[in-house]
Formats: sequence, C-alpha cells, structure tokens
Amino acid sequence: MSVGESQALLPESAIGRTQNVDDLLSVTPARHLAATFDRDDAALVSGSPLPPGWQWLYFLDAPQSAVIGPDGRTVPGGFLPETGLPRRMWAGGLFQFHQPLRLGETVNCETVITHVALKQGRSGELAFITTEHRVSQNGVLAVTETRNLVFREAPKPGEVSRHEEPQHKAEWRREITPDAVLLFRFSALTFNGHRIHYDIDYCRDEEGYRGLVVHGPMLALMLLDLVEREMPGKTISSFQYRAVSPLFTPDMFAVCGLPTGDQTAALWIENSEGGLATTAEVTFA
Repeated sequence: MSVGESQALLPESAIGRTQNVDDLLSVTPARHLAATFDRDDAALVSGSPLPPGWQWLYFLDAPQSAVIGPDGRTVPGGFLPETGLPRRMWAGGLFQFHQPLRLGETVNCETVITHVALKQGRSGELAFITTEHRVSQNGVLAVTETRNLVFREAPKPGEVSRHEEPQHKAEWRREITPDAVLLFRFSALTFNGHRIHYDIDYCRDEEGYRGLVVHGPMLALMLLDLVEREMPGKTISSFQYRAVSPLFTPDMFAVCGLPTGDQTAALWIENSEGGLATTAEVTFA
C-alpha cells in the first residue's frame, strides 16, 4: 500500500468529528470489573463514586454483527476514519479527574477527533488518531480524557518489540499471570470483539503475535487500581500513561509503582523479562 493510498484513507476532514452519548452508570459493570481485578465490591453501590478510569465500562460501541470486519472490531464507515492498516493499539493517553462520577446516575460523553496523522516508522507506515472525551454528570464536567490510538502495518518476519528498562525500583508490586479467562472477562465488560484477545489462531496467523494480547486499557486500569490499593484515601487528579511493548498470555507481568513526592507517583508494568510494557504517572489533588 502506497503512502498516497494511506493518506486517502485518513482524511484530515475527520478532525472535529463529534459524537455525543448518554449512558447510565449501572452498578453491575463496576462490580463485575471489581471481581475481575480481585477487589472487594462492597463499596460499589448506587450513589457511591466510580473508581478512576472505570468510565471505560460505559459509552460502549455496539455495532451490529453483520457490519464487523474479520478482525472482530473494524466497522467500515464508523466514527473513526479508515486507515487501511490492520493492527490497532492504544498508544497512551491522559485522564484529568475534576470530580467523582456517581454510580446509578446518567452521564454524558462528548467525543471529538482532534488529530489524525500518517507517519513512516521503523516498522513501516503508522497512522495516529487522537480523540478527546469529556464526561459530564448533572451538567458538570467530571473527567477529561485524551486517547491516542496507533494503527500499523501487518508484521514483518522476525519483527520484535523494543526493550526498555524501568527507571525506578518498585516499592509497590503486584504480579499477575494473564490467561484467556481474564482477557475474556475484560473483553466482555468493554464489549470488545477484537480477536487478538481471544482467538489464538488469529493472533498467530493473521497479526503475527505469539499469544493472546493483553488489553492496553486493562493495563492502564490495573495501574490505577494499584494506586488505590497502596494509597487508599488519596484523590487522583490526573493519570498519564504510555504503551511501550505488548504483553501476551500466559507470561507473567508485574504492576509496579512508587511515590515520587507528596503529590505524585511513578507507575509502570514490567514484562516477564523485566522490560517495560507500560509507563505512567499519577498526580494527587
């Protein structure tokens, strides 16, 4: 595929495209994610605050099965512009938490495409799409999120992920061994049909991965979950994260962190070889 063909599939006219969705913050999805993360759900009742980042359980895309592509997630003519590139990954993002969202109440999310770009990387063509999400409850802005997606070409023979070492020694560390059940539960909770998370033959034969791919959003939420476990009572005001390299089942990974000041903490996820999979920073109010 030529650069010209790719650019035709990634129109700058998509910038400014907006969608607006209302949803009810039902208690049940939050309790189900708590069970998936092995945490107590007793505090998750109507009127209680939703844990930071868990709005990802709501405002879910639900296209009809007949229009979904062979990868289980592509929808031609959907909200995001076409890229013509088969591999989609969450590159990172930023949350700003202005006030708590309350379970049992209706919320609104306005999403805007703010940036689209095509670049040439070491592994081939890359398409970048950035969206901004403004989540409001009772007319008051509660969460602002910037989300960065990257689309890549099909893998080349012998392609390997880059290796980066953690910059800190963990004070907090939680080891997790992902399996197909964990990935299935998170896919079900987020209505994510992407086959890289449950179809091992598709992973290997079509997208060139050696195992099922652990969800990038789940890793981000596990980092926020670690902070809540280690610093209960602290109010998170912002969370910025960046994907470094993918994780696969059944390889163990470690969710790590440490305070870096009175109002900040460094977070990261190490793969089974001690390399970085995700990095993040959190600030407290």
